[in-house]
Amino acid sequence: MWTEVNNSLHRKFEFKDFSEAFAFMTRVAMIAEKMDHHPRWTNVSNGHQMFLQTVACKNSIQFINRVFAHSNQ
Repeated sequence: MWTEVNNSLHRKFEFKDFSEAFAFMTRVAMIAEKMDHHPRWTNVSNGHQMFLQTVACKNSIQFINRVFAHSNQ
């Protein structure tokens, strides 16, 4: 579930292993590139955290962030 944290949408993901986590990041990277809207994220082993916000709009949550989050349910 996505939550609002410090003017961004945030979600934690857990995967079976690093390979599965990296495959997810690759899929998200392709979506991000098409939308020209890139997340801030961290990955450690099989765990992954993603933060979505719009830097050009004073680091706020914009409609595109919600669309991006919805595409990564």
